[in-house]
Amino acid sequence: MRHKRSPRERAGVPGERPATAAAAPVDRALIEAWALRHLDRYASSAENLRRVLERRVRRRLGSDDEDARAARELIDALVVRYRASGLLDDAAYAAGRAKSGLARGRSLRRITAGLAAKGIGAADAAAAVAALGDGGNAELAAACAFARRRRLGPFRRVAADRRRELAAFALAGFDRHTAEVVLACADEAAVAVLLATTS
Repeated sequence: MRHKRSPRERAGVPGERPATAAAAPVDRALIEAWALRHLDRYASSAENLRRVLERRVRRRLGSDDEDARAARELIDALVVRYRASGLLDDAAYAAGRAKSGLARGRSLRRITAGLAAKGIGAADAAAAVAALGDGGNAELAAACAFARRRRLGPFRRVAADRRRELAAFALAGFDRHTAEVVLACADEAAVAVLLATTS
C-alpha cells in the first residue's frame, strides 16, 4: 500500500512546517468582518455575538495576553455600536426564537432556558414568552406540536406505552396535565378541535 505524503513532505521539507504568511492582526476591521459574517448567516443576541467573537479571539491569540484584552475591548465597543444602530436587537431576536421554539414543540420552560443560554436578559425573555399568548394556551399548542413531531398520542401510527409517552413529554419540559390533555385526543381532528377551543 502506497503511503500518502503529508503536505510538509509534498512541500519538500520533511519534518518542518512550510512557511506561511503571518496571520492578520486582530484589529477592529477583522473583528467587524467576523461579526458581519456571523450576522449574515445567523440571527444573534448581543451577548451571543460577543461570545462568538471572544471565541474567535481566543483561538487566534489565547486568552491572557495584552492583545487579547485589547481585542475584548474592541468587541465591547462593536456590540455597543451594533445595539445603538439596531443591528443587534435582543427583544426582536428573543421574540423570533420564542415563536420558532413554539412551532417546533418546545415547552415554555425550554424556550425560556434557551433564551437565557443565548444571553437574553430576563425581561426580554419574559416579554417574548408572554407575546406567544396566554401561557396555558401557548403551552398546549407547543405540546401538540411536540406530539406531532415525535408521533406521540393522536399522531402515533402504532400502539405505544402511555408511560413512555408521558415520560417523553416530561423530558421535554411539559407538565403532566398538559401531556395528558394531548394524549387524550383520539386523532389529529381532535387535536385541531382542542386547539380551536383553547385559542
